[in-house]
Amino acid sequence: MYNKRRGFTLIELLVVIVIIGLLASLVAPKLFGKLEDAKVKTAKAQISMISTALDAFKLDVGRYPTTQEGLKVLWQNPGNIENWNGKYLPKPIKKDPWGHPYYYKQPGENGEPYDLKSLGADGQLGGTGQNKDISVWD
Repeated sequence: MYNKRRGFTLIELLVVIVIIGLLASLVAPKLFGKLEDAKVKTAKAQISMISTALDAFKLDVGRYPTTQEGLKVLWQNPGNIENWNGKYLPKPIKKDPWGHPYYYKQPGENGEPYDLKSLGADGQLGGTGQNKDISVWD
């Protein structure tokens, strides 16, 4: 007698699901590591772009934005800054890749004209690993 199979048994389906789960458990950690690396690279690129805009602002105005003015003056004219010739950034960069605002302080510490940094995944000053600050001066 010839017996025609019309589908998969429950055991066959479970075996396939277990194999897919095992493969996913091997691949997923590597992909998440790449995602974190991409966020760090994006933050470094954005910080570099903001730093260039800050230098252009200084060339026009003669000073860096104050801490109170913040980075907003790079894309929006406050109306009270003589020689403002922006937009210095084509569009606002308000948050880092982790969703936290960039830290800007003028004057900076250690004799730097300003501090500009992403506070990493935790959004707090300091930290290690993925929580490490990414500074324009690194």
